[in-house]
Amino acid sequence: MNDQREWRVAADPGRVVQRTCDHLDGLRQVPARTPLGCEECLRAGRPWVHLLACLSCGHVGCCDSSRGQHAHHHARARDGHHIARSLRPGEDWAWCYTDEVFLHPARPGRPA
Repeated sequence: MNDQREWRVAADPGRVVQRTCDHLDGLRQVPARTPLGCEECLRAGRPWVHLLACLSCGHVGCCDSSRGQHAHHHARARDGHHIARSLRPGEDWAWCYTDEVFLHPARPGRPA
């Protein structure tokens, strides 16, 4: 799947000052490399809870609720790989590991 879309920081109604993400400009989104599983967990034969795909390179890793937390480790270990999107069907969000904010797709007419 080629996920060429723009992302925006999801509003947090509980915060007076809204958080920002400095990693959205020039974001190059690529398809997930292995959408059927976490790359590291598949190699190790371990289960995972939820999958995320890096929007910079397509690496598929498991979420922070999973034992390996491979999506988080991938983001921290590589420069410029800040954001990963959910691969769970029906979910339409991403997470910036550096700025620690949820993102949603920018849609025409939807406020930032």
